[in-house]
Amino acid sequence: MIFDTHAHYDDAAFDQDRDALLQGMKEQGVGQIVDIGADIASTERAVALSGQYPFVYAAAGVHPSETAGLTEEDMDFLCRIAKKDKVVAIGEIGLDYHYDEPDKEIQQKWFRRQLDLAKQLGLPVVIHSREAAQDTLSIMREEQAKKAGGVIHCFSYGWDMAQCYLDMGFYLGVGGVVTFKNGRKLKEVVEKAPIERLVLETDAPYLAPEPFRGKRNQSAYLSYVAEQIAALKDMTAEEVIRVTGENARAMYRIQD
Repeated sequence: MIFDTHAHYDDAAFDQDRDALLQGMKEQGVGQIVDIGADIASTERAVALSGQYPFVYAAAGVHPSETAGLTEEDMDFLCRIAKKDKVVAIGEIGLDYHYDEPDKEIQQKWFRRQLDLAKQLGLPVVIHSREAAQDTLSIMREEQAKKAGGVIHCFSYGWDMAQCYLDMGFYLGVGGVVTFKNGRKLKEVVEKAPIERLVLETDAPYLAPEPFRGKRNQSAYLSYVAEQIAALKDMTAEEVIRVTGENARAMYRIQD
């Protein structure tokens, strides 16, 4: 069964058919999903979903683009909610320099703070890094993020950077981009990285794989990602789904 390590089913894109879609996942070969917080409100929604569906887990965290108004009271809230039974990670957290705001210093402050929270709680982290490769890596090294472990979500850098994260014990999240014609860099990383360090993710409703590119993404589409990984690594799609599922449960410390 497919394990989708990173989705946002709390997003408004699923408001019209969320329950029907999630109720049908098992029939489509999807066994487990982690719904990822992106701010305080979406973290609350993710945790609510994890309480509603036995196969859904949650991550609690604030995306770098949402850090401008954060307070220590928000960190206290994250600390409390992250102690709930089905919260399996702190995330998504990190750095995003694609836009000018929030200021880099603000993003870095709250990235460090949330890494500290993860270590305090003994939870892995879900790392978002966009156009911020060196700063992300430097902060993770300085804050000893390897003590928390976790995943580099939607991995988008080259093999040299992949090696750095693999050496730290992190997993690499692979989604729809690996099926894109312009996804050559990610294909190279997938070819070289050990299958034991890869996990599947959708980032639903975003980044749907071919042949659904540009449409709303959902977990069942990970079968196309598994097929692409299988082709790159001379495996069967079934093997990819099995091994990445084992990886995901180990990463999130979920007892199957």
